[in-house]
Amino acid sequence: MVGTTPVLGSRTRRAAAFAYVSGWLALYYSTSEWLWHVDTWWDVAFLSLVLIPAVFTLVLLVVPDWNAPGVLPIGLALVVLAVVLQLAGLETVAGFAKLFAVTAIGFWFLGVFEHVSWLVLVALLIPVVDAYSVWRGPTHHIVTKQEHLFTTLSFAFPVPGEHGSANLGLPDLLFFAVFLAAAVRFDLRVRLTWLCLTLSFGLTMALAVAFDATGLPALPLLSLGFLAPNVDLLWVQVRRRSPAGREAPDVAVGG
Repeated sequence: MVGTTPVLGSRTRRAAAFAYVSGWLALYYSTSEWLWHVDTWWDVAFLSLVLIPAVFTLVLLVVPDWNAPGVLPIGLALVVLAVVLQLAGLETVAGFAKLFAVTAIGFWFLGVFEHVSWLVLVALLIPVVDAYSVWRGPTHHIVTKQEHLFTTLSFAFPVPGEHGSANLGLPDLLFFAVFLAAAVRFDLRVRLTWLCLTLSFGLTMALAVAFDATGLPALPLLSLGFLAPNVDLLWVQVRRRSPAGREAPDVAVGG
């Protein structure tokens, strides 16, 4: 938690910023279908550089409280709330309940990792698992055969002037929260990590459009977005933890 306040501001300022961003997002989500209609690549640029960063600014503003007491019960309560809102047909509000439910669970999950080296290992492994899931595994089946289920288990970024949206799966949101909270916990570059994580989603979406793919795995670039801006700091911490990297103890020599 060292350096969190100078980087992200006091709790009062963060609360004010959260309310401001939430207000703009509420306005956009409630009017997006009636906004401008432009070329596909302009939509990609807007989602990548404006909407996605705006949504994940909310996560950035709450990440200093990643280890707050009761974060897991809060996450589970938000899961229940999201289900109720979804059943009530309040899909937009349910979407944000899902976002913060998964974020809170991700914050709690980070506590499982005793050292950053464990997290580095996870960041190296999950892209392979995610790629298999999207191309041949359960995610592929859900996206192609059970589109409604994918919509339920994802967060939507509405395209302006259209009824459609770009969607991120809940595991993508989970690991965004884990990686961003890890930047706070292990004294990494918080703002730069947030920027790289956020832009990784936009880049994945742009690649999906460029290759006309139904969907691409988001975790490979998300993991890179965590590792790349912190590689030097992570290397130092991993080396410090490894047997070969530990300093030799002082030995008293008599004589």
